[in-house]
Amino acid sequence: MKQDIYIRKAVEADIDDIEKLYEDVCDYLKMHKNYPGWKKGIYPARFHAENGLIKQTLYVARMEEKTVGTMILNHDPEEGYKDGKWLTEDDYRHICVIHTLAVHPDALKCGVGTELLIFAEQTARKEGCVSIRLDVVKGNIPAEQLYQKNGYELAGTVSLGYEDPGLYWFHLYEKIL
Repeated sequence: MKQDIYIRKAVEADIDDIEKLYEDVCDYLKMHKNYPGWKKGIYPARFHAENGLIKQTLYVARMEEKTVGTMILNHDPEEGYKDGKWLTEDDYRHICVIHTLAVHPDALKCGVGTELLIFAEQTARKEGCVSIRLDVVKGNIPAEQLYQKNGYELAGTVSLGYEDPGLYWFHLYEKIL
């Protein structure tokens, strides 16, 4: 039986749970293949969630009273997005960007990622956006499969300036709404 997933804007009381989710994801990735190259305490970390909370762009997915996913949804592209071959014009007042979409390891394969994407699309449509964009470190096969399955199209491969931690190339994805 599929569990109900509830998504809402995060509040201050969610920050500890989101930090724990980030830590649990990083611990899981350390024990398995770390497709996104995330590092505990570096990215994603509590201050990323706190910044999203301050800007009111942080969302949380809950299932059975537990935090099972999170994302930041805003209109702030990475600098390297200017080098993408996007499907729409790049006026970010009308384009949403998904950052730091994370699903707790205990909730993998439960539809949380898809529900977060559906929620992002609904939110973007309410805001009058024409598309949603995101980036994925090249080789993050599970994430790329999720985005492709949900109608996102590859819009290029660029550097986002994260070579220092070893993240050289990112695939850019866009979904026209």
